[in-house]
Amino acid sequence: HEVPMHLPCRVLSIQSHVVRGYVGNKSASFPLQVLGFEVDSINSVQFSNHTGYAHWKGQVLTAEELNVLYEGIKLNNVNHYDYVLTGYSRDVSFLEMVVDIVAELKEANPSLVYVCDPVMGDHGWQMDKKMLLPVYRDKVVPVANILTPNQFEAELLTGRKMKTEKDAVEIMDLLHKMGPETVVLTSTDLHSKLGDPYLVVLGSQRIVKPDGSSSSQKIRMDIPKVDAVFVGTGDLFAAMLLAWTHHHPKDLKAACEKTVSLMHHVIKRTITYANEMAGPGKKPSPAQLELRMVQSKKDIEDPALVVEATVL
Repeated sequence: HEVPMHLPCRVLSIQSHVVRGYVGNKSASFPLQVLGFEVDSINSVQFSNHTGYAHWKGQVLTAEELNVLYEGIKLNNVNHYDYVLTGYSRDVSFLEMVVDIVAELKEANPSLVYVCDPVMGDHGWQMDKKMLLPVYRDKVVPVANILTPNQFEAELLTGRKMKTEKDAVEIMDLLHKMGPETVVLTSTDLHSKLGDPYLVVLGSQRIVKPDGSSSSQKIRMDIPKVDAVFVGTGDLFAAMLLAWTHHHPKDLKAACEKTVSLMHHVIKRTITYANEMAGPGKKPSPAQLELRMVQSKKDIEDPALVVEATVL
């Protein structure tokens, strides 16, 4: 799906917006723009800041309002996209409207790539998320091309538990069968060969050959853990995976190495700044832990590689 250079590569990103800080579209737009993508944003919510702060206020876009915005784009005949990117969605009707929009955009451009982060939470499990699961599993995942679940979400979508690397590989294959050609498990509780302070990330890309047969490339990365809670990192990860798979469409290893290396640089810069601001022995506040996005512009453009993926 290489786009001719004179035609800008256009992304429709349907995510949250915050006035202050970096989450959702604020986390995805700037880095994609820096890498030369045209980003059209639909803000699924508009909040003062992310919900990890003590206070937050704002508005939520309904499914009908989402449709109105899309209709406006369509009436002007500018509903041609190369990518769609979605993250956290708070309700079923909104998610179903997203699926309808993706389906219609894929009719207009069959080579459109839908990058979906199926956000349903981490180890917690709430009622509203239970409503989202069947929609993700039965409607969203089948139209997604690139999927970035964490371990919890991958287990929910497949109904399988992940205790070993073998389980993870089988779960990724099951997800391929459900639709997406590319699956990256953005965080897992799997044991790292490098020991406890490392997080295991796994990826799988199914490539269909001209004769119809398919092969898959599976990779594993061990990433140093950081002892802090960051918000907006998942959104940044999905956006950068979109960008780097665009530049390396048949090389998931290269795309993931660049994506994860960038994450490392941004997080390192953020934690260093947050600790400086908080002072010795004090825990940084959510405001101090906002991603140092603008300061990371050079890393976004050309991330120095700090991790090498192993091909399984």
